[in-house]
Amino acid sequence: MRILVACEESQSITKEFRKLGHEAFSCDLLPCSGGHSEWHIQGDAIKEAYSGKYDMMIAHPPCTYLAVSGLHWNKKRPERAIQTEEALDFVKKLMDAPIDKIVIENPVSCISTRIRKPEQIIEPWMFGDLASKKTCLWIKGLPNLVPDITEKPELEYVTYGKNNRMQKWMYDIRCTTVKDGKRAKLASKTFKGIAKAIANQWG
Repeated sequence: MRILVACEESQSITKEFRKLGHEAFSCDLLPCSGGHSEWHIQGDAIKEAYSGKYDMMIAHPPCTYLAVSGLHWNKKRPERAIQTEEALDFVKKLMDAPIDKIVIENPVSCISTRIRKPEQIIEPWMFGDLASKKTCLWIKGLPNLVPDITEKPELEYVTYGKNNRMQKWMYDIRCTTVKDGKRAKLASKTFKGIAKAIANQWG
């Protein structure tokens, strides 16, 4: 299959599809950090999604102005509310792309209330990574992912300061330099287990 992984600079999913022999391409406004520029399209994901070249698209629209965790700022900053509307319009265009198989991935966000509820909500621990991070999937033309693990395992936490506690994977990212947006890139990167499941089950 010819697969577009939209809004992905890490190439986490692209590389897993490539391992299975699919013609997968990452696409992002940023240059790729995954080490395979020959598989990367640096440009407009919407233009690529409407090109008629692809059998499947996995899209990761930026969640900055969509995630429920930040929507409270919209009342205090009108310009941010405008950016949320623009982000929702971007998601709608991705969903409406002329591709038979489409998956939109995002954390818990206003996509659920403004467009439609997700077909599935998954967690990294379901696919072997010791982490909890709710991830919503809006799916067209594909079955839901089948988890490898159904019972939540004991996760790793780090205690810091007086009474602060955080998941280890998040703490490790917090300890990473914020220079050039590195922290945000690491936090948004697809977990390895989920990337493998996407390629193995949908590829």
